[in-house]
Amino acid sequence: MAPSPRDRQARLATFAVFFVQGLTFATLLTQVAALQEKHRLSEGELTLLLLVVPVIAGVGSVLAGALAARYGSRWILRAVQPLACVAVALCGFAANVPLLIGALVLFGIGLGGVDAGMNMQGTAVERRYARPVMTSFHALWSAAAVIGAGWASLAADSGLTLGPTFTIAMVPGIAISLIASYWLCTPAQEHVENTTRAPGRFPWAPILPLCLAMAFLYVGDSSISNFGSVYFDKIMLSEAWLVPWALGAYQATTFLVRVGGDVAVRRFGPVAIVRTGAVVATLGFLAIVAAPSEALAIAGFALTGVGLSVIAPQSFSAAGRLDPAGTGIAIARVNMFNYVGFIVGAALVGGIADAADLRIAFIAPLVLAAAIIVLARGFDARPVSPPLR
Repeated sequence: MAPSPRDRQARLATFAVFFVQGLTFATLLTQVAALQEKHRLSEGELTLLLLVVPVIAGVGSVLAGALAARYGSRWILRAVQPLACVAVALCGFAANVPLLIGALVLFGIGLGGVDAGMNMQGTAVERRYARPVMTSFHALWSAAAVIGAGWASLAADSGLTLGPTFTIAMVPGIAISLIASYWLCTPAQEHVENTTRAPGRFPWAPILPLCLAMAFLYVGDSSISNFGSVYFDKIMLSEAWLVPWALGAYQATTFLVRVGGDVAVRRFGPVAIVRTGAVVATLGFLAIVAAPSEALAIAGFALTGVGLSVIAPQSFSAAGRLDPAGTGIAIARVNMFNYVGFIVGAALVGGIADAADLRIAFIAPLVLAAAIIVLARGFDARPVSPPLR
C-alpha cells in the first residue's frame, strides 16, 4: 500500500526534527575545545562537565518514554526541542562555570527528550510506510551535523565569539522545530491499539543486545564528539579552522552511508549491515590511534563514521519491531543506553587521556566497537508477545 499524503507529511516533519537535533548537537559539541579554553578547564574538569549532559539526558529520555506512552511524542518534541536550542545559545553566553553547568542541564533535558521522541516518530512513520526508512532520518541528522561543523569552522576563522556563533545557528532551528511539530504523527497515529499488553511492561531479554550495541556505539561516538576537537587541538596541534573537522569528517561519512542505508538493509538485512559496520568502525579507531598526520587522522574519523553510522538507526528500528503496539517502551530503553555509552565514553576516554594520552585513550572505543560484531545477531528482531493483563 502506498503511503498516504498524511504519512508523507509526517515523514517530512520527522526529517525536520532530526535535522534540528543534528544541528543543535554539532553546534555545541564542535566547540568543546573552545569552551575548555574559555573557562580554563583541565582534561579532568572537562570530563566531569561533559558527564552532566548524558546524565541529565538519560533522565529526560526516561521521562519522555513515560509521557509518550500516554500522550504521544509530538507534544514532547514541541516543548523540549526549542528548549535544547535555547540551552545551546546559553552555553555560548555563559560567563562562568556555574552558568555553563546550568545551561548544560537544560540542554541535557532537551537532548534526552528529543532523542527519544524523534525516534518514536521515526518508528511510527516506518510502521506506516511498512518498509525501512529509519536510516534516512538519521542521515539528515548527520547532514545537519556537518552543517553545524562547517558553521563552527567558519565562525572560528572569522573570530566570532561563542555566544553569537551558537545563537545564529539556533534561531532557525527553533523556527523549524515549532513548524514541524504540527505535522508529526498524532498519538492516535503513533500508538497501535493493543488491549492485551499491560501498561509499562516489556521484557528486557530481547532488547538487551540492542541496548549493549547502543552503549558501545555511543562510547565511540562520544569519544569523537567530546574529544575529537581536543585531539586535533592538543595531539595534532592543528590550526583553529581545522579543529571542528574531526567531528565534521565523522558526520560527513556518516551522512553519506546513511543516505543509502535503508536500501542496503532491505537487500542484506540488519544483521549483516550492523556486523559489517562494526568491523569498519574498529578499523577507523585503529587509524585514529596510529595516525601520524592530520590527513590520516581525518581519514580515521571518516572511516569510523562509515562504520558506526548504521548501528543507531538499526537499533531503534529493531526496537520498534519488537514493540509493534507502538508503546515507545522499547525505544525509550534502547535510547537510555545511548547516554550510558555517552557517560562511559566521556569518563573512560577522558580518564585515560588525563592519566596517559588522548591518542591511547581511543583504544577503549576501538575494543568496544569490535564487541558489536558479536552483538549483531540480536538485530534480527521479532515482535515480542505481550504480557497478559
